Amino acid sequence: MSALLRPLTRAHGALVRHLLQDKKSRLSEGAFVMEGAHACGDLIRSFPQQIISLTVSARYLELEEPESRAARSIVRAPQYSCSDETFAKLSDVDMPQGILAVVRLPVWNEGTVLTQARVLGVYGERLQDPTNVGTIIRTAAGLGLSGVWLSHDSVDCFHPKVVRGTAGAILALPVFQEAGLAVLTASGCVLYAAVVSSPDAGDLRSMTARPPRSIIVVGNESKGLLPASIAAASRTYSIPLAEGIDSLNVAVTAAISSYYFSGLPVSR
Repeated sequence: MSALLRPLTRAHGALVRHLLQDKKSRLSEGAFVMEGAHACGDLIRSFPQQIISLTVSARYLELEEPESRAARSIVRAPQYSCSDETFAKLSDVDMPQGILAVVRLPVWNEGTVLTQARVLGVYGERLQDPTNVGTIIRTAAGLGLSGVWLSHDSVDCFHPKVVRGTAGAILALPVFQEAGLAVLTASGCVLYAAVVSSPDAGDLRSMTARPPRSIIVVGNESKGLLPASIAAASRTYSIPLAEGIDSLNVAVTAAISSYYFSGLPVSR
């Protein structure tokens, strides 16, 4: 066993389980869990200061690549090892890869983001599917957006399934939970609401420019946006679809919209 590693304690194992299962624990501890070789590898390389601890299984240690071992060896946070059976009981996935990290919750300054000269973000209202939220965050990070805002009744962005869906991108851009549209409009952001096709909704492709501070607004997986949110938007739009297809998955809608908006010239 590496000198860096210490046997997993019962207390630390209990902490991991609480962080995986309970939002209140994540808030009170100021931490969440990230699991998987790829995600933890990116974490170790890009955000080592955010790591509170690492836990690895016996099989992971046997199969760990030398490069990964070298990167892990310089992490200053405590590192624990345990049997494969014990790790499986900690893990939130069906086929665990044998490594997880307890990660410090990031602190983002919403005011700093919203006072930038150019803002392009996504606002998610009443989003309940963790995979959708994770994909939206991952897409926004990949396209270099300013941030993601989630309404108070959306799934917790540090839910383990959301974290997995981000593929390690959860720390790569600001994500604001408990957000409201009023804060965005008060900051001068123009809202674009994605809705199902209707006579009142413009075609996404008809937009040829965007204001310097723009927010894409998407709604609940089955119910869409609240009427008040649609009314607050400066413009509603839809993505044209083939006959017989009414709508797209919300994460797909957000991805297509983000890609399109990010390529538009900014109006003055």
